Amino acid sequence: MIVADTNLLIYLYVQGQRTEESEAVLRRDPVWTAPLLWRSEFRNALIGLVRKDALALDEALSMVDEAERWLAGREYSVVSRHVLTLAEKSGCSACDCEFVALAQDLAVQLVTADRQILKAFPTIAISPSAVTG
Repeated sequence: MIVADTNLLIYLYVQGQRTEESEAVLRRDPVWTAPLLWRSEFRNALIGLVRKDALALDEALSMVDEAERWLAGREYSVVSRHVLTLAEKSGCSACDCEFVALAQDLAVQLVTADRQILKAFPTIAISPSAVTG
């Protein structure tokens, strides 16, 4: 089991240069979890692609439906106190620290390509290439 950041989820559903890497992570560990925040971030990324005409609205709707079904039962609330403490100590955003907090709570790794998170939390955060390589 891993905590997957929202970008890893986007790469899985939206074909692009990092899709293959995301699929490789999925093959290596098919049980992904995320804090509830992933839904808002995922929707925001999809609507951004729709507005840039990189994705049709009906495709975005289908992707979000599928992703929500797939992660059902593996979405978690996180404790605000934990998130804010991590954010204050690391300089990372509170949003990013939701993923870190969940990984710590579940005692699993957070898979992310975010360099700031990887640097601030080297014992819990791992890059997709490190998972598959």
